[in-house]
Amino acid sequence: MIKVFIAGATGWAGSALSKGVYGTPDMKLVGGLSRKNKGRDLGLILGLENAGIPVYDDIDIALSEVDFDVLVDYTSPEICKKNTISTLRKGKRVVIGTSGLTAEDYSEIAPIAAENKSSVLAVGNFSITVVLLQKFSEMAAKYISDFEIIDYAQEDKIDSPSGTARELAHRLSQVQKPNVHISDDELIGEKASRGANLEGVRVHSVRLPGYVISIETLFGLKDEKLTIRHDSGSSADPYVKGALLAIEKVGTFQGLRRGLDTVMDL
Repeated sequence: MIKVFIAGATGWAGSALSKGVYGTPDMKLVGGLSRKNKGRDLGLILGLENAGIPVYDDIDIALSEVDFDVLVDYTSPEICKKNTISTLRKGKRVVIGTSGLTAEDYSEIAPIAAENKSSVLAVGNFSITVVLLQKFSEMAAKYISDFEIIDYAQEDKIDSPSGTARELAHRLSQVQKPNVHISDDELIGEKASRGANLEGVRVHSVRLPGYVISIETLFGLKDEKLTIRHDSGSSADPYVKGALLAIEKVGTFQGLRRGLDTVMDL
């Protein structure tokens, strides 16, 4: 039985996962973090039953009062980083679903996990089709050295680029850095129009009404091009299956891993 604590348990993704964990026989939902719902029963909030699942507003208090094995975090980058470090220092495992943590954040988190003989699985997007997009993009990047990323989302998504785009840029940069045909110094006009430079990879973020989370990798060769794209729907259901898998697998290694595929047989 894996005892699970979810930070952001009443949010869009967190509430769907909370219900998923609650209904999984070999997992037990033992608590949640939600500033607006401190002191309430998470089961009643989510329409499950009077389950007696406590809700906290501070991870350190929760760590002192709740016995759990795995923290799943769906909060904000700053809060997630604090929650992750506090949890690792107690020797517990962490699954990061929060979007927007940087490479520098992970470089700080990794040694803390190692020092405490614990583990962190940083996913950002638990969708199986996103996992496949990442793998297919890595395959293509081995053979095509010109590529960029476009990151789409609704107008009120505050993290830009998204965690999915950051993770994809990081992974592609590990395959190879894309060609630079015109340096920033040579550009004429608005340099920002070329997008953000993440580890050598250009990322462009679109934030408009009517858009749901999507991401595409564009590859270019002379007289041919390749586009690999993921589009999500409006519900959080596609992310639950991957998150449950992450909870199961985060205890199978020590240290930091980035990407759901690192614990999958792909």
